[in-house]
Amino acid sequence: MVIGMGKITFRLGFCHSLKEKRKVVKSIVRRAQNTFNVSMAEVGANDMHQQAEIGFAMAGNDRRKINANIDKMLEFIENLQLADIIDTDMEIMTI
Repeated sequence: MVIGMGKITFRLGFCHSLKEKRKVVKSIVRRAQNTFNVSMAEVGANDMHQQAEIGFAMAGNDRRKINANIDKMLEFIENLQLADIIDTDMEIMTI
């Protein structure tokens, strides 16, 4: 079994409240989950309204396919233009 996991850090320069941030984060998470069958959740920067950290995980049986899906997911999220991606960290493990 191959597991791809990581964290994406976003800058939300236009958000001025946690309510606005929550709306953007939920939209990104919902769209990515529906498109890529990935598990996602906000994992950090919970009290900062202009920054968000989302963790993700994918499982499969082919390391190259998991890597390609993560790359496609990151490109998809960037193309949504809901927030600026400022950092990504990912790891692929075989169990």
